[in-house]
Amino acid sequence: MNVPAEIDVDGPYFDDLEIGDRFDSAPVIGLTDGLAAAHHAIVGGRLRLAFDRVLSQSVTGRAEPFASPAFAWDMAIGQSTLVTQRAIANLFYRGLRFRTIPVIGDSLKTVTTIIGLRPASNKPGRPPRGLVTMRITTKDQSGRTVLDFDRCAMLPSRTDIAARSPKGETDPPRANFDVSTLSEGTLNWNLGAYRESVSGSHFDELREGTIYRIASGDVVSSAPELARLTMNLAIIHHDRTVTGKRLVYGGHTIGIAAAQITKALPSLVTILAWSDCDHLGPVHEGDTLHSTVTIEGRDPLRSGGGLVHLRSQVRATDMDGKVSDVLDWRLSGLFA
Repeated sequence: MNVPAEIDVDGPYFDDLEIGDRFDSAPVIGLTDGLAAAHHAIVGGRLRLAFDRVLSQSVTGRAEPFASPAFAWDMAIGQSTLVTQRAIANLFYRGLRFRTIPVIGDSLKTVTTIIGLRPASNKPGRPPRGLVTMRITTKDQSGRTVLDFDRCAMLPSRTDIAARSPKGETDPPRANFDVSTLSEGTLNWNLGAYRESVSGSHFDELREGTIYRIASGDVVSSAPELARLTMNLAIIHHDRTVTGKRLVYGGHTIGIAAAQITKALPSLVTILAWSDCDHLGPVHEGDTLHSTVTIEGRDPLRSGGGLVHLRSQVRATDMDGKVSDVLDWRLSGLFA
């Protein structure tokens, strides 16, 4: 008679990983109206194409409804957490770009590959830990690449790794996308139709160097619900008994920052790319986030409209009134 085995269900530690390890077993996620509505209820946002289906069809030329970029990138990041179930913190993202603009009805599959491993310095009384850099590639049901970007997280190690040398690409540079690369997924969009339908400041009215200080903050709520919605497996977002204090999923902070950009710049058509995004400190449920948005550059498109390069700097105020910097995010938006 076979004796039943006892199996620990757990994520990898730093010293379990090697360069080239590939993780592709996360469930395929269909982008549905229901998931989009639940996502919006948690992070907010006012991108018009995500709500106005008539406008979406006239601008994109597609009958299928536009999917919010924050909705799509959160699903991709959630699928990548097969690697980071034991994450201590997420540190940065580099070079996220929409190669194909997703719509409601698309299905996303993500492959996560280990591209960099670097031991963290030892500190007295602290278990060993290391930094893991991942390449994340998300494709739709037709095999088209939707997203391709790098992510870095800190993981604990079971063994002492201080003497190990770094391997692979541990610190990818900030991406410098050119105009043609950034506009690849929207070449056939009718930005003239957007200008005619939407009032407000479009590309020609925006000026480099302008700073928007957004007065109203947003409280961080429904943190474990967003982690579950996006299939995020990281224990730090779910289990207080392990971590002492549950951390908010980084995509939650970024999603609220994106929503605050749409308050400052309500004529934003969509977000096309991030050159880089650094998590500067932890965010907890109940914190209130405020952001400052700066226009750092502008690139006109031949067909009209253009790309506006933005920097979003976010600070969190906790329940005791302590204020800390939590996010430094550079992104590129499309304007008509």
